[in-house]
Amino acid sequence: MNDIIRKIEEAQLKSSVDEFRVGDTVRVHGKIKEGNRERIQIFEGVVIKRQGGGNRETFTVRKISNGIGVEKTWPLHSPNVEKIVVVRHGKVRRAKLFYLRERTGKRAKVKEVIR
Repeated sequence: MNDIIRKIEEAQLKSSVDEFRVGDTVRVHGKIKEGNRERIQIFEGVVIKRQGGGNRETFTVRKISNGIGVEKTWPLHSPNVEKIVVVRHGKVRRAKLFYLRERTGKRAKVKEVIR
């Protein structure tokens, strides 16, 4: 039973996944359906968490829009995620950056690592 599920999930994995970590600022190109039309919408922010593994892996991106924090979670291998572009790499020492939720302004920034 377990091998059958594993084979089905492997078929659904994306062939190439962009390399990014928690703390990186990314630009996610997501497909949005409006009626019978489909378009690409870009969501740019800091990755605050990655969780799960394999086909079920998800990541959450946080940005500040008009002074209000907005978080969005996507499945990594979803067909609705067109591509993920890393804008800058962040220097963090934690796996989950939930402390950014309480911070505003300059305190909510993540230090940049030049690679």
